Order: sequence, then C-alpha cells, then structure tokens
Amino acid sequence: MKTMIAKGVAPLMAALLLSACGLTPVFKQPELPVPAAFKETQPGVQLAADGTRWKQARAAEQQARGEWWLAFADPTLTGLIAEAGAANQNLAVATARVKQARAIAGIAGADRSPQVGFGAGVQRGTSPTEGGGPASTSYQAQLTASYEVDLFGRVAANVSAARNDAATAEANLRSVQLALQADVAQTYFRLRATDAELVTLNDTVRLLEENVKVNQRRFDLGDIGEFDLSRARTELARWRADAIGLQRERAAAEHALAVLLGKPPAGFGLPSAPIADSSTLPVIPAGLPSTLLERRPDIAAAQRTMEAANARIGVARAAMFPAIGIGASGGGVGGALSDVFKMSSKSWMLGALLSLPVIDGGRNKANVARSEAVLEESVAEYRQKVLVAFSEVEDNLAGLRILSAQAEQVDEALASARRSADLAQKLYDAGRSSYLDLLDAQRNLANVERSAVQLRGNHAVTTVALIRSLGGGWDAAPRG
Repeated sequence: MKTMIAKGVAPLMAALLLSACGLTPVFKQPELPVPAAFKETQPGVQLAADGTRWKQARAAEQQARGEWWLAFADPTLTGLIAEAGAANQNLAVATARVKQARAIAGIAGADRSPQVGFGAGVQRGTSPTEGGGPASTSYQAQLTASYEVDLFGRVAANVSAARNDAATAEANLRSVQLALQADVAQTYFRLRATDAELVTLNDTVRLLEENVKVNQRRFDLGDIGEFDLSRARTELARWRADAIGLQRERAAAEHALAVLLGKPPAGFGLPSAPIADSSTLPVIPAGLPSTLLERRPDIAAAQRTMEAANARIGVARAAMFPAIGIGASGGGVGGALSDVFKMSSKSWMLGALLSLPVIDGGRNKANVARSEAVLEESVAEYRQKVLVAFSEVEDNLAGLRILSAQAEQVDEALASARRSADLAQKLYDAGRSSYLDLLDAQRNLANVERSAVQLRGNHAVTTVALIRSLGGGWDAAPRG
C-alpha cells in the first residue's frame, strides 16, 4: 500500500515542481524612445563663469551627486543647505521610511533561515484524583525549530520584493534630498532677487522724492503749475506702494526658507543681499538623455517599484502551490528542576507538513491578476516619469537660452533708458521739455532696471531647476 502511494505521489510532486519553475517572471525593462540628444542642448565649451569645468563623464545613479551648489561660490547658500540637511522634517520623514523599509526587508529575509525558539515554565497544582491530593510542582523546558522549504520560490520572491521596496525608499530619500537642496537654493535666490529689486525701487523712490521737492520749490516760485506737482506726488506714491508690496514678498520668501531649514519663521532672518550679475552663474552641461535615466532618483525609485511588483507576481503564483514546513521540538518535564534535563524525562518530535489550497473561491487566481495589474501600473508610471524628466530638462534648457537672449536685449534697453533719462533731466532743467517727458523717461528707466533685476533672479532659479531636472550636480574638476 505504501509503495502504491509513493508511486502516485512522486509523479504528482514532480509535475508540481516542473509547473512551478519560473513562477516569478523574468523582469523585462520597458522599452522607451530615448532621444540621442536634448533638442535644446547648446554647443560650446561647458565652463562655469570662474573657469571651473564640469565633469561630463557618464554618471551612474548610485554615484554621489557632488555638492553642486558649490559651483555658485556662495558661502551663505552652502551654509543654508547644510542647515536644511540637518534639520528639515520632510528629510527626516524620508530617512525614517528608509529605516522602515530596510527593517521590513530584514523581516522578509529571516524567512530563509530556520526559526529556533526556547521555552521554559513551572506549574503547581493538585491532580484531579478522587478526594484530591497534595499539591505538586512540575518543571518543563522545550526547544523548538521550524523551517519552510522554499520549493516554489515564495520566500525568495518575497525577499526580492522587500529589498526592491527598500531600494525604492532609498531612491525616494535621495529625491527628497535633491528637492530640498534645490528648494533652498531657489528660495534663497528669489530672496536675493527680491532684495535687488527692492534696492532698485528704493533708489527710484528716492529720486522721485527729490523730484517732488524740486517741483514743490518750482511751484512755490510759480515756475510750474499744480498739475506737474500733482503728477510727481502721484508717481512717488505709486512707487512707494510697489516697494511696500515687495517687502511682503520678501517676508514670505524668508518664512518659506525658515521652514525648509526646520526653523520657526519668528526666529529666522536673513540680511539683505541683492543678487549680482547673472554672469557669475555656472553653465550646466545637459549631457546625454540616456544618462538622465541613471541619475534621476525619482526614475530610480520607479525602476525599483517595477522590480518589486514583478517579484510579487511570483509570491502570488507561489500561493497556488503546496507549502512544505518542517518542525522539530525537544524538551523535558520533571518534578524537580534537575529532573528536566535527565534522559528519562526527555521527549522529542520531528515532522513535516504539506499544505495545498484546494478550494479558495478563486482568491489566489484573483491575487495573481491583481499583482500583474500592479506591475502594469508601475510600468506606466515609470514611462510617465521618464517623459516628464525629458520635458523638464528641455523646459529648463529652453528657459536658460531664452533668458540669456532676454538679458542681452534688456542690457541694451538699460543703457538706452539711462541715456534717455539723463537727456530728459537736462532738457527739463533747461525748460525745453515738459515734466511729463521727464516722468516718462524716469518711469521707463525704473521699469527696465526692475526687469533686469528680475531676469537675474529668474536666471539663477532656472539654473538650479536645470540641475534638479538632471538629477543633481557633478563633482567639479580642480582648477588648474
């Protein structure tokens, strides 16, 4: 009889093992139309304004990003980014999630090893014999062990999924770090651009205040009418209002920077530091689009998410096959503690258990379908992230190109506006033109100066945005 059962079971197990081969599908990297180069890539030598050459070697996602903010040669910015890295709460959240994911991966990996436990106890009571009896004490100690034979790869697939989840959390942490660094830099440059704009507005206000005084004296002497004096006062009030409104924007930017640094806004302040000429900003090489897939941490996270989803298909499929567990235990019981370890008190047990789902109402099949759909979702999300990454790089490259062209035109307009304002002042002082002509020339100069300052800030912010869209900076080569 036993021989007949063995002959029947052996082919069944062999068939199950053969059918279980390849439960976890081989991961296939999604095909993507990667362009040979960015459309907005500009030719020429890629050097920073100070002569530093940026390293353009092929960069792997796992390599260090490099302290890209050092290319801006701004000690204040370097200090702010260091403060943010030490105290930002979003970064602390991402770091904690990495720790959680690593711990979960460790839990999953523990299933690959035998589980061994020890238990000991003492009991005291009476036996249930007729008439009762004296109370007695018994001691016991037991050692247990269990192990799941991973015939169908459930444990291995679960470990692979958990490790990829941990890699996803680590990539997300790098993404949060990069986003934090870029946010600090962009907020800092917006603050400095606002400071520069305030300087321009305050200079214009002082000029208009002087004009009001001059016009007041001329009005008192009867040289001009009240209309010119009224227009001067109106223009002064309007520019004062703009300056006050800009102070609100500066306060908001300063508060946002405080939050990024993990500080309450009430206890943080940054001195005024108007942004300098945009020619001091580094020139960032875009590199090749293919390197973007390796450098961007959000793309790396999406990659690991796909691989984890692929592994969980194997976990779901393995649930449809038998699970084999091996268990063993041994111990002793005695009326005295010393009796527990005597040979006569010892007992042991060794066994194996095979469990196989027979009727589950389609639960396991549905779980496999769900796992496959999760993989499809993660593949679509990966492709979308890649497309968005390409778009962000192109946007920022185009932004820098257009801003540079704008800056050239604004510089020409600024020189012309300064000349016009100077001539208008001389003509007005000589009585050869009206106050409206002078006012128009001064207003035009103030607007052009304000546009020039805004362009400086936009150039700095867009430069940081390009670095962020490329997945971080590169280590700069030492100066020669």
